[in-house]
Amino acid sequence: MRLLIIEDDRESADYLVKAFREVGHIADHAADGEEGLAMAENGEYDVLVVDRMLPKRDGLSLIGALRGKDDTTPVLILSALGQVDDRIKGLRAGGDDYLPKPYSFAELLARVEVLSRRRGGPAEDTLYRVGDLELDRLSHRVARGKDELTLQPREFRLLEYLMKHAGQVVTRTMLLENVWDYHFDPQTNVIDVHISRLRSKIDKGFERPLLHTIRGAGYMIRDGIR
Repeated sequence: MRLLIIEDDRESADYLVKAFREVGHIADHAADGEEGLAMAENGEYDVLVVDRMLPKRDGLSLIGALRGKDDTTPVLILSALGQVDDRIKGLRAGGDDYLPKPYSFAELLARVEVLSRRRGGPAEDTLYRVGDLELDRLSHRVARGKDELTLQPREFRLLEYLMKHAGQVVTRTMLLENVWDYHFDPQTNVIDVHISRLRSKIDKGFERPLLHTIRGAGYMIRDGIR
């Protein structure tokens, strides 16, 4: 999914952008209502996550402006105002869902994914399988056969990206841009180190390797061929 986070609290915004990117989504950020409205009008977003109290233009006014232009992009409102009347005002202003602060990211992610599906976009897979290797994006559980594996956050994101593209060659550039958010090759061995660690966790001790190096091209996760 492509998401727009409209939130004036920088720490909260950075947390949300990072968290959504770590589970494989694209997340942009706007720091006030005017900037958020401009980005929402000019970008093709699957869901908007809008803080209700924003500088320059409040969240409800922003949503009203979008709906007045027949923009039907789903909107989830985040707000410290969590009373029933507050939620009703948010929904009547054109919001599709309302989540009071504080909130759990797992719940926020689930609600955003529901809004995206309602719009008719492609459903995001939450469970990936390659052979006897299984990765659950929602619970962050990884298992091979009967063995549950413990991965570090970056290793999980790397494996998730490889499994999402199972059977396809994944290049170093693709990994740098989608797992490390680098848009150039910094001439580092960070990928090689993480691939080695990941391979030792998902393949070591198992008869059939799943993670393969494609010489001169990149990496591939697949079942069957050595």
